[in-house]
Amino acid sequence: MQEKGTISIHTENIFPIIKKFLYSDHEIFLRELVSNAVDATQKIKRLATLGQYKGELGDLTVEVSFDEKKKTITISDKGLGMTAEEIKKYINQIAFSGATEFVEKFKDAKDANEIIGKFGLGFYSAFMVAKNVEIHTLSYQDGAEPAIWVCDGSTEFEIKKGKKKTRGTDIILHVNEESEEFLDKWKLQGILDKYAKFLPVPIKFGTKSESVEDGVDDKGEKKWKSVEVDNIINTTAPIWTKSPSELTDEDYLKFYKELYPMSEDPLFWIHLNVDYPFNLTGVLYFPKVKNEFELQRNKIKLFSRQVFITDEVKDIVPEFLMLLHGVIDSPDIPLNVSRSFLQADGNVKKINNYITKKVADKLAELYKKDRKAYEEKWNDIGLFVKYGMISEEKFYEKGKDFTLLKNTKGEYFTLDEYREKVKAIQTDKNDTTVFLYSTDLNKQDSFIESANKKDYDVLVLDSPIDSHFIQHIETKLEKTQLKRVDADVAEKLIQKDDSYANLLTEEQSKSVKELFEKAINNKSYTVEVEGLSPEELPVTITMEEWMRRMKDMAQTGGGPMSFYGNLPDSYKVAINGNHPVVDKILKADGEEAQTKLAKQAFDLALLSQGLLTGKELTAFVRRSVEML
Repeated sequence: MQEKGTISIHTENIFPIIKKFLYSDHEIFLRELVSNAVDATQKIKRLATLGQYKGELGDLTVEVSFDEKKKTITISDKGLGMTAEEIKKYINQIAFSGATEFVEKFKDAKDANEIIGKFGLGFYSAFMVAKNVEIHTLSYQDGAEPAIWVCDGSTEFEIKKGKKKTRGTDIILHVNEESEEFLDKWKLQGILDKYAKFLPVPIKFGTKSESVEDGVDDKGEKKWKSVEVDNIINTTAPIWTKSPSELTDEDYLKFYKELYPMSEDPLFWIHLNVDYPFNLTGVLYFPKVKNEFELQRNKIKLFSRQVFITDEVKDIVPEFLMLLHGVIDSPDIPLNVSRSFLQADGNVKKINNYITKKVADKLAELYKKDRKAYEEKWNDIGLFVKYGMISEEKFYEKGKDFTLLKNTKGEYFTLDEYREKVKAIQTDKNDTTVFLYSTDLNKQDSFIESANKKDYDVLVLDSPIDSHFIQHIETKLEKTQLKRVDADVAEKLIQKDDSYANLLTEEQSKSVKELFEKAINNKSYTVEVEGLSPEELPVTITMEEWMRRMKDMAQTGGGPMSFYGNLPDSYKVAINGNHPVVDKILKADGEEAQTKLAKQAFDLALLSQGLLTGKELTAFVRRSVEML
């Protein structure tokens, strides 16, 4: 048996194109070749199960080895093997059945993932790193002769009789000069750890030292010795391939630590398992994410039949769940394709919808099963849920039943429960129920206290996403408005028919307004004299709800709202005409004394809001000392 030939394609440019476009991601040659070896191994197991192969299966470990001196990398399996005719069919013909179309379609490609896998080019990724590739193979079929195929990366090949005595295939890569970085133990180990860590057939890469018991010493204590054992780099049956009924919480936590060694334990997890209308398995973990936006994306790993593909899963996993950790395995996701193709694929959209539903179902189950435990987790999971409510309509419909609002007393309510709680007292004269909220309990304490005096309840909405969440639920809830507790004086947060009359005359009100405008001397502050409860502060500084909200949203990426982020701050200064301090200012001896007192009262209001800084703060302190 000896034959030389030319791979029958209509262009000589096929290999330069492979090399050129795949160069940026050339480590995947090992993923492709090891995956092929695993595939051949699983096929022989299947034939044995069906009774079509009667021989001994023996040890089915796939082995990866390298020789630094000879500059070779070898991938060996004990799978199906091939006959010379099969080599011609699978290596020379099928791999290039679409070669002309391939060259036309991908001559302008920029991404390696646009190419590999589209035309059976997995095997030919070997030529990214090799100047010469040999296949030594012996088919499982009775009477088969061993064969060798050799190709130097041109379209010419040679097939001849081989000397292989055992079933399976060895692929030997003669590494080119530009790729000698791959002739390194740690480099190869790293690639295998990345792509082959969970393949279903054992993968051996050299040996490693292990300590084993070696009897006891004179004192009766255990002795240990070091032995060399096969370095099997993978776990062949990871937890996502098993049924949840076989697994304990410890199994899930152990696997999480294997994936993310430095992370805290997750809050809970969801085991995915569906075989219709697409195949999908996996485990998604909810990590602890505090109020600071820990956007640790790319933590979900995508596999196909236990081969790692990517951690770029933004089209498969809904945007709001990108903060989750874990694995998804689906043979129905188109492999090795560009992201634009991934978005267009029908299965991807179905998988996205399925994951959204599973997460919503799991959260609903946790809420119903043990509400107290769910409330304890809310600080960690609230971010996911609110993000989902904003970004996915289908999730909102389910999520509104298990989304919680927390008030300043640490009590939790669903949206419906909270509306019922505050409806009687916090409904304004236009029949709109007003939810009051705080974004900073310390800074807004005096406003919360004023609201509580009127028996108003105040929510805590202090996460970075809350400005968007507030805006969203306002559009969803009928006749409901949300107002930050410092958006106005307590009297006017919820407009009622009953209000305090201003005890000052029109002339006195005008005089007070002019005094404060002169004392403040800043156009960012609009002064108004109002009739408020004598128990309220003499001066209150507020920013209108809509303006503050737009600014908050602009800070967290508000899109069109970013315009508001650039607007200068503007505040309303409410002077309580019914407060004794205002009366004292009016009765002070001379305009200078009046202005000084007005400035002091204004600075106190600034101080309570955390707005008094720098030289103004220094001047306030000195003035306070003088007045004492």
